[in-house]
Amino acid sequence: MTTQRSRGDGGLHWDETRERWIASVTVGYTPAGKRIVKKASGKTKTEAKAKLKEIIRDYDDGLTTAAHNYTVGDAVRAWLEFGLSGREASTVTNRRILAEQHVIPALGARKLRELSADDVDRWVAAKAKILSTETLRKIHSVLKRSIARAQARDKVKRNVVMLCEIPKGKEGRPSKSLTLDQAASVLKAAEGANLYAYVVVSLLIGARTEELRALPWSHVDLDGQPDADPPIPPSIMVWRSVRVGGDTKTEKSRRTLALPRLCVDALRGHRERQALAKKKAGDLWQQNDLVFASKQGTELDAANVRRAFRVILKKTDLDPDEWTPREMRHSFVSLLSDSGVALENISRLVGHKGTVVTEKVYRKQLRPVLLEGAEAMDLIFPGEAQRA
Repeated sequence: MTTQRSRGDGGLHWDETRERWIASVTVGYTPAGKRIVKKASGKTKTEAKAKLKEIIRDYDDGLTTAAHNYTVGDAVRAWLEFGLSGREASTVTNRRILAEQHVIPALGARKLRELSADDVDRWVAAKAKILSTETLRKIHSVLKRSIARAQARDKVKRNVVMLCEIPKGKEGRPSKSLTLDQAASVLKAAEGANLYAYVVVSLLIGARTEELRALPWSHVDLDGQPDADPPIPPSIMVWRSVRVGGDTKTEKSRRTLALPRLCVDALRGHRERQALAKKKAGDLWQQNDLVFASKQGTELDAANVRRAFRVILKKTDLDPDEWTPREMRHSFVSLLSDSGVALENISRLVGHKGTVVTEKVYRKQLRPVLLEGAEAMDLIFPGEAQRA
């Protein structure tokens, strides 16, 4: 005699057509009063019962029981579509590329509820062989945020990515800086190019690429006030960047810098050429007041600058594939350090919070300057060559 299941325990029956055991349970009602029934199936009665118990347990825990076929790929795509609002366009593009190249192909087909911490550990360990630590951090974040969004919508009980550490990735290309001779050759090669003023300003004041691309003419003073007491030199106000909201990287990054004469001359010539480009573009010109803009007055992106910079490097002995525009900032630090400028002053010029940041980021570009102790000891305890 078959015992009838108690109310709330769900139902279990054999489906001849599908040749499977079907488990079902009512988990609620729609606003119209229609029952909401969740079903699961199994090849054996035991398997179907286990799935039924899991549905009931989720219901008792207050969770909306999600479809069993909801995958990691579904969660990532939903996050890409709805979870990046308010982000910078370049950030959205970057995260989409990372998701489509590294997350979805490897884990996308996995059912989200079945994804384990071991799965994530194996995935990120494999990626560590080919990606940098920074890129690993980003793809880990994409997966973590995607599952967190799914968890908030009761698609999964927990976020297993939270249990996984980010390993050290493949060593990235080390930063480097131009020597004085190399910097001079780059400046010479840039003459006549549309990017000439950009190269000059970047190399001679050390501004970040995102700061220069957002620089408006209203923040550039090419005349100064020579008759003031004391005289006010030509200057540039580094107060904006292409980051979301237009803010600079840090509060200390918001700074006003005196312009070297070469920068003043380059920017004056650049302003004249831009006026001609504006006249030529006519109605196509977009008035954004940008110092460094496209032929239609729009903001340059990082790829635009990188391509133009590499065209310039082809005229030098440098390998264009080995250098990027950001290394002009590294070169600025190196050249100042070689000239004996104090670390504290370099730190202020590049917009760092303090010397610790400058030493950490630009340690390869800084020349050791703590010579006083050695020089004093040479006088106290002269070596053989000095005694001779």
